[in-house]
Amino acid sequence: MRLGGKRSIERAIEQLPLAPRASTPRDVLTDVFGYDDFRPGQARIIDAVIKGRDCIGVMPTGAGKSLTFQIPARLLDGTVLVVSPLISLMKDQVDALVRNGFRAAVVNSSLEFEERRATLRRLRAGEYELVYVAPEGLEGSLRTLLADVRISLVVVDEAHCISEWGHDFRPSYRRLRGLKQELGGIPILALTATATRRVAGDIIRQLGMVKPDGFKGSFYRPNLTLWAHKKGDGRGSRTDLLAYVRRRAAAGESGIIYALSRKNVESLAEFLRAGGVRAVPYHAGLDDDVRHRHQDAFARDEVDVVVATIAFGMGIDKSNVRYVIHREMPRSIESYYQEIGRAGRDGLASDCILLYSWADVISHERFQDQIDDPDLRAATREKTRAMFNLADAPGCRQQRLVAYFEETMEPCSAACDRCRGASVLELLHAPASRSGRRGGDIGSGVLPASERAHSAGATFACGAHEGAAGRTLDGGGRAIDRTAGHAAAVLDVADLDSAAEALFQRLRAVRRALADAEHVPAYIVFSDAVLARMAAAHPTDEAGLLAISGVGPAKLARYGEAFLRALRE
Repeated sequence: MRLGGKRSIERAIEQLPLAPRASTPRDVLTDVFGYDDFRPGQARIIDAVIKGRDCIGVMPTGAGKSLTFQIPARLLDGTVLVVSPLISLMKDQVDALVRNGFRAAVVNSSLEFEERRATLRRLRAGEYELVYVAPEGLEGSLRTLLADVRISLVVVDEAHCISEWGHDFRPSYRRLRGLKQELGGIPILALTATATRRVAGDIIRQLGMVKPDGFKGSFYRPNLTLWAHKKGDGRGSRTDLLAYVRRRAAAGESGIIYALSRKNVESLAEFLRAGGVRAVPYHAGLDDDVRHRHQDAFARDEVDVVVATIAFGMGIDKSNVRYVIHREMPRSIESYYQEIGRAGRDGLASDCILLYSWADVISHERFQDQIDDPDLRAATREKTRAMFNLADAPGCRQQRLVAYFEETMEPCSAACDRCRGASVLELLHAPASRSGRRGGDIGSGVLPASERAHSAGATFACGAHEGAAGRTLDGGGRAIDRTAGHAAAVLDVADLDSAAEALFQRLRAVRRALADAEHVPAYIVFSDAVLARMAAAHPTDEAGLLAISGVGPAKLARYGEAFLRALRE
């Protein structure tokens, strides 16, 4: 199908048939999304909400939170209402859903009057399986309209934003209080990547959840290698970063660099551009149009790196971010975990580099002095010092990071600089392998499952049927039950042989052309991980392509011919 401008694309999307109806969650997983198996916790959460129970899921970025409500949307009667904080994330998720045959829409301030009116008319008529809204939008006429719509489930994404004890409290989330009762007591699904017991209890109370089920996944992400370097010796400089980013850019790999101030963001972005890197700044001081343009360029692989303050990132759905660098220390461990979570969402090996110093702590405390509430100010300051202590402490970084979230694990063996016996400086200056990647002996790579196995995961167990011997969580009446995790091998494109890697690059070019034609980010067509599996398996017919994990019937029909042509060549 040849696509032209935005209007013709929208008309084509409207004409897409619904994905085939399915009778079980596994049917949707395999027949619609093209995956063979559920990730940890997905089946449990899906089962809970389908049975009409409230549920809270604490799952790391990249663990597949979206499927926990997208699969029920295909099975439940009515519309799943998804509350999401960022307009750009909503659009990306809806674009991806449409390409999997779903009827989905966004209702937010970005819509023109006529488009909004048409969307609300279709919502009222029950034509959508999923509708995404911003928390700010749940007031006035929209909230009144929802009372007349058959809503089957309310999903609160980034649910930690409702708690002032969380790391990113947003007052707009408090507007969600009472929504469950207003919509007839329908189930609520709260999702977050970071929540301590105190925050989880606050989420449950604020949303009025009743005896919720829940799942807490492992916070250990073995595909992320954690690196840290204490500043003060003159290394880890802008020149060091430029060398690293250049190598990554030469391999077509993108990343995010976080800096503390707008001035530092602008200065570093300008320095990288002068060094030949396609870099753009992102901070709250830029005009909205500029921020949106830079974010879209990053999502569509038109720039190599975004240099940003914390204004950039929450909910970013770009799956092929290969590195995250903190030029200054984050304000808390929760923020650090959330921000490194932008990397490796597709499961491929990625680097997370932290440059830190006590001067960063002092800088954060200057901002924290402006907090009026003395208890909140003290708690915030304590979080910042805990972040410094985490970075400065000896031993396995992964082990100490998950311990903050009340999880235990053995040392990671290879997913941090300490266990690798290597330094950030060795990583930044590692010789490039083929295609410009860093040396495989230093950077993240494919490791045997035995070397990078998940630790025991923690499950939020609710009700009398399990967890009787566990510890009670604040506010929820729930207990923690420990269940065995599973081993996970880490993928790295650098481990493809030369022929497969050349094919991978051709497939990326095909993906880019298709994405540009449809005006969507490239990862919405297929992730890097799916392309890597295609390159390794080298299917040449539809049956072989459909057997690739992540290729479902709707995407096969939409994109299969273009990719098969490249695979056959």
